[in-house]
Amino acid sequence: MAGGGAAPPPKQEELQPHPVKDQLPSVSYCITSPPPWPEAIILGFQHYIVMLGTSVIIPSALVPQMGGGNEEKARVIQTLLFVAGINTLCQSFFGTRLPAVMGGSYTVVAPTISIILAGRYSNETDPHEKFLRTMRGTQGALIIASTIQIILGFSGLWRNVVRLLSPLSAVPLISLAGFGLYELGFPGVAKCVEIGLPEIILMLMFSQYLPHAIHVAKPVFDRFSVIFTIAIVWLYAYILTASGAYKNARTKTQVHCRVDRSGIIGGASWISVPYPFQWGAPTFDAGESFAMMMASFVALVESTGTFIAVSRYASATMIPPSVLGRGIGWQGIGTLLGAFFGTANGTGVSVENAGLLALTHVGSRRVVQISAGFMIFFSILGKFGALFASIPLPIFAALYCIFFAYIGACGLSFLQFCNLNSFRTKFIVGFSLFMGLSVPQYFNEYTSVAGYGPVHTGARWFNDMINVPFSSKPFVAALVAFFLDNTIHRRDGAVRRDRGYHWWDKFRSFKTDSRSEEFYSLPFNLNKFFPSV
Repeated sequence: MAGGGAAPPPKQEELQPHPVKDQLPSVSYCITSPPPWPEAIILGFQHYIVMLGTSVIIPSALVPQMGGGNEEKARVIQTLLFVAGINTLCQSFFGTRLPAVMGGSYTVVAPTISIILAGRYSNETDPHEKFLRTMRGTQGALIIASTIQIILGFSGLWRNVVRLLSPLSAVPLISLAGFGLYELGFPGVAKCVEIGLPEIILMLMFSQYLPHAIHVAKPVFDRFSVIFTIAIVWLYAYILTASGAYKNARTKTQVHCRVDRSGIIGGASWISVPYPFQWGAPTFDAGESFAMMMASFVALVESTGTFIAVSRYASATMIPPSVLGRGIGWQGIGTLLGAFFGTANGTGVSVENAGLLALTHVGSRRVVQISAGFMIFFSILGKFGALFASIPLPIFAALYCIFFAYIGACGLSFLQFCNLNSFRTKFIVGFSLFMGLSVPQYFNEYTSVAGYGPVHTGARWFNDMINVPFSSKPFVAALVAFFLDNTIHRRDGAVRRDRGYHWWDKFRSFKTDSRSEEFYSLPFNLNKFFPSV
């Protein structure tokens, strides 16, 4: 091997593994350090644009089935945005205090569809009347369902569950909170591939390659890549629409590709303020409320994973269980608010906005509070908000490919605290991730073929109570991992180290680490009245 070309032997320090980090380094603005105001406002607007996707997709899927037209759809989207703005402010001031955007929840869609298909609405001939009656039915079910999050959160029950969470059992939960949403990624892009694919490619260019190719004093391309790329691709989609490229295309293609097909701008009023019970008094049904409570619990578990990911990307320390419980309680209040206003949907932590924190390297709380301001502002100025809401959905799906991947990767990053050379670790991570993908695959496949889930009794609400949780990938993975991690040889001292449990010891109580006070203490001296334990 002698000769000039041989590489020198590696130095001893190069052979050391990467050090474990309690807080994510290289975040430009952490949770408590806001960027300068102009930058913060643009970043806040970017968060608003990103959360629009879910806020448009869910009502667009539900409202037509409920019997509503474009006008109702526009109003439901405005209401969802208005409530999301209020909930985001509540969560960032009084809940977990994390820069988490609180948007709609996909988990609640299945029981909502069951309410829409309920027998008592099927004989209603007037579509508008049917829309109002089903909306009131969902409001009633969601009012009852919000109590499970409020009780589990504020009573301290959820805090006690989270205390048993180790980095090892958090991995499958957080990973699949991101990766488990793969059906919303490329399948959505492919609905109009000539718009979706350029968006993915441009996002890669702007966020990963351009910053290294063109040296600017401040990071511009990666930090504002969402605004740059959406502007370019939206303009391109507009040109395609205006030039008549889709004149003779199938209706489905037109809906996904054209910029003037969503019907939201026409249906939106210039100024409207959503108000509680705008659709009438809620109606209650015991079975539907049970089904919705189960969905609400599943949404709570998924949000727990996303909250932990947000704390990581905001460069905060691990979120103390008592603070997480407080956040879940406020999420329940958010679901209750949504039910009062009539959004036909629950409340959950927006996974795509958590991914945006990673893309921009800005985990500042103020940025997300500004974005909540945009949500409320544009939900009242209907036509202007509707303009942004009419961005073609394949553009959002392209963004999801990047943002959901970031959350999945955040989950995997918690393996740094575990011993990967332990067979116990390998089994728990592997088996829970595999079952988290495999079980929901069976439930979803069965449903798409048969039109109903594997559990198919006469009581639709009972079917939902079983089918909904087992169709959620993060829920199944977390259930398996949490159970195995807390039952297999957990008394063993070496196992405690293998699962990384000791790394989170100092964050299990609010008082044991001084950084918890800095990141998570309540504003206005409220900690005196609501102490965190």
